[in-house]
Amino acid sequence: MTTRTSDSRDRFTGRVEDYVRARPSYPPALLNDLLADGILFPGAVVADIGSGTGISTELFLAGAYEVVGVEPNAQMRAAAENALAKYPHFRSRVGSAEATGLPDGSASLIVAAQAFHWFDAARARAEFRRILMDDGWVALIWNARRSTGTAFLEDYEALLLEYGTDYAQVGHRGVGTQRLAAFFGAPYTTRRYDNLQELDLAGLRSRLLSSSYIPAAGEPAHAAMLARLTAIFEAHAVDGQVELVYDTEVRTGKLHAA
Repeated sequence: MTTRTSDSRDRFTGRVEDYVRARPSYPPALLNDLLADGILFPGAVVADIGSGTGISTELFLAGAYEVVGVEPNAQMRAAAENALAKYPHFRSRVGSAEATGLPDGSASLIVAAQAFHWFDAARARAEFRRILMDDGWVALIWNARRSTGTAFLEDYEALLLEYGTDYAQVGHRGVGTQRLAAFFGAPYTTRRYDNLQELDLAGLRSRLLSSSYIPAAGEPAHAAMLARLTAIFEAHAVDGQVELVYDTEVRTGKLHAA
C-alpha cells in the first residue's frame, strides 16, 4: 500500500501471502459504470497507485486496459508482478502516491484501491494533477467491511476491537467527507456495490492475518487471537463457511484547481 511514512509503507511486509490468499476483489460492475460515465474508454491508460498485490490492477487489466501499478512495498510489488505477468498491458514500478515517477500527463485515470487513507493527501493531489492527462479522472475505491448485520460480523468486529493493535486509528473510516472534498476540490460522485466473500476457516484465518493492525506470529496475544477466531468460526459457520460482507465504495471526480 502506498503510504506517507516508512512505517506505514512497511506494515504489510510479512503479511503478503495471507493478503494474496484472502483479500477480496472488487465487483466488475464498477468497471461498467466507469465506462458508462465516460471515465473509462477504449485505450485508457490507468495508473493504479498503491497497487499492492495487484487485486485492483487485475480488474482493469481483465478489461483490456493498459495499467501501470505503482507500489513502494517490495514484497507486495513482487507478488503483483508474479501474478500479473500474463497480461501484456501491465507495467510495474517502484513509487508512492506522493512521488510516482510517472511522466507528466501520462494517465487518463488514476485509481487508488484500499490505499488513499495511507496517502499524504495534499502531496498526492499535487502529484496526481501532474501525471493526469487533460480531463483525467481519479477513482478512490474501498471494500468497506460491514461490522454489523449478522452475529458473525459482530463477533468478528469484536475480535478486532479486542486484539487490534491500532485498529481504531487506521483504515478508511477516518477519511471523511471533508478530506475527500478537499482532495477533489469540487463535488465528487459516490457509488456503492454489494460485495460478498465466503471463507472456510483457513481463508478466514488468512483474511485476519492480512490485516496490518493485528499481532503477528510471535507477538503477545497472537495465539489467543487465533483461538478466539476459531471459536467464532465454529459458532457461526454454515456448511464449513462464513460470509464477510462488504460495501464497495467508489468515489470519482476530477482534481479541480484548489
